[in-house]
Parts: sequence; C-alpha cells; structure tokens
Amino acid sequence: METQRINISKIMLLVTLFLIANVVVAILFGGRFYNVRNMTSMGFQIGEFAFLCMAMALAMLTGGIDLSVVANMNLAGVLAGFVLTNDALVASIGPSGTVLLAVVVALVSGLTAGIFNGFLIAKIGIHSVLATIGTMMFFAGIGMVLTGGRGVVGFPTEFAFIGNGSVAGFPFPFLLMIVAFLIVGFFLNRSNWGKSLYLFGSNSVASRFSGIRNQKTILITYAIGGLLCAFSALILISRSNSARIGFGESYLLQAVVVSVMGTMDPKGGSGRFSGIFISVLLLQLLSSAFTRLGVTPFARGLVYGSILLLIIIAYELLSGREVLMPVLRKAQISDGTGGS
Repeated sequence: METQRINISKIMLLVTLFLIANVVVAILFGGRFYNVRNMTSMGFQIGEFAFLCMAMALAMLTGGIDLSVVANMNLAGVLAGFVLTNDALVASIGPSGTVLLAVVVALVSGLTAGIFNGFLIAKIGIHSVLATIGTMMFFAGIGMVLTGGRGVVGFPTEFAFIGNGSVAGFPFPFLLMIVAFLIVGFFLNRSNWGKSLYLFGSNSVASRFSGIRNQKTILITYAIGGLLCAFSALILISRSNSARIGFGESYLLQAVVVSVMGTMDPKGGSGRFSGIFISVLLLQLLSSAFTRLGVTPFARGLVYGSILLLIIIAYELLSGREVLMPVLRKAQISDGTGGS
C-alpha cells in the first residue's frame, strides 16, 4: 500500500509538470505550436523513442539497466536494411514480401540481442551495467563491420508506411506506440511474468524463496526489451529511409530520463507504466519546443541531465527514504525518542 501511495504521488507530480510545460509552451508559441500539422509531426517522431523508453523501463524494474538499447536498435535496423536493399530478394518475392521478411529479421535480431543481454545478466551473473556496456559496443561493432560505417539506403516504397503512414488521420508510429503501451502494461499488471518482475525487483531473495524463477524472469524481461528495440528500429529506418550505426545516440540518456521521470525506481520493483507514457509525451513536448527555440544539442544534454537530477531528488523526497529517513532517525535519537 505504501508503494502504491508513493507511485500515485509520483504520477500526480509528473502530470503537474506536464501541465506546467504545456502552459509555458502555449505562452511562448501559442497556435504556432498547437496546430494539427505540428501535432502530427510529433506523432511521427515519438514512436521510435517511446519503444526505447519502454525497453529501458522494463530493465529498471529488475533493478538493472539496459545501456545497449540504441545499439540494439541500430543493429536491427541495419540488418533489416540489408534485406530491404537486396535486389534479388525484391525480384523473387516482391516488395511486399521483402518488407515482411525485413520486419521478421529486425524482430529476430532485437529478440536475440535481448536474450543475449538476459543470458549474461541472469546466467553468467554479470552486473547489468557492465553486461550492457559490453553488448552496446559489441552490437555497434557488428554493425560497423557489416556497413563499414556507411548508411544503408534505398528501401522499397511499401516500407515507408511503418514510419510515415497514417490510419484515420493518426500517425501509424503513434498508434503502434499506444498499442505497445497497452499490451506491455496489461501483461505487467495481469500476468505471472509481470507479478514476478515486480517481486524480483523489490526483493530478489524473497522472490526466489517464493518459488519464482529469477533467471527466467530476467531473460523474459530483456527479451521483451529487445523486441521493443526492434520495433523502434523499424520505425526509425522507415521514417528516414536509411539505416546506419550511430542513429539516435542521444536517445540513451533521454530513455534513462524518461524511465526515472516516469516513476521507475532505479533500485527496481516499483513504477507505473502509465508514468512512462506521460513522461514520453513530456520529453517529446520539450524536444519540439527546444527545436523551435534553437537550443543546441549540448544545451539539451545539460537540461536533460538537470531534469534527471531534480526528478530523482523530488521522488526521493516523496518516497521519504534515502533523504528524509536518516534525518528523522537522527532527530529521534537526539531528542531521546528513538527506540532501542
């Protein structure tokens, strides 16, 4: 119950920040920002980033982190790009068949990378930071060797729909993001895997004695994260009509910011997926506003880092731990009210 109360408080703070940001943006830009054209443009941009944030959030629920999400995304994109630019395949199975095969290749690549991360962490026992730093360089290295540092360009026009198409006037990447949030959120709250994940993140020893297979939980979580990275890759390379190692390098820090800001506890076992959704919307809003203001990428890094620090402090104060509890204990001891 206490954890639920803290999460609700975090969500309320996050919603307040989102509303304040909208008010500030409305004052600065007004109708130049809040119009159908700009909202549609943001809808196309948000998908690839949101999927990476979901992958990062799942890793944080285990009490770990996945620093390889961007490299995983780019490797899946490059492999899919090779399929899409293979003239022999296009001639033999047609453009539509080639697109379908490219989607399968990207998903298999992302899934395999995620399972590999999970294997290193769960089976070998490597800390998630070290494991995913290693795989980040490994995945990026594979992509560099395959491409020679060059981009893969020239995809069939049928593939453009994934990143640039619309359904009933809504950007397809945005709709895909909504569906993914609903599905992952449902399984987090309703499935045995989701319950096991929260318990494992809260207390891995207790979860093991409860009969939960901790290694399996980690493997499934990172595998799902890998699939989410693959969806991000498909949206990104479709939207840009190219694939390259090095795309989306700024997304890593932003995914961490979104996950923490979206109520995920870096220590694991706590957080609402609805918070990730609000946090993604907030960061997309800020990113679009920064673009209109001409804020440089270097200054954006400063802003995002500052937001991360402030949010961590605010959430710690809300949860009443790490910051307030030691102070309260010292106060109790000093005035003689502390227990034996």
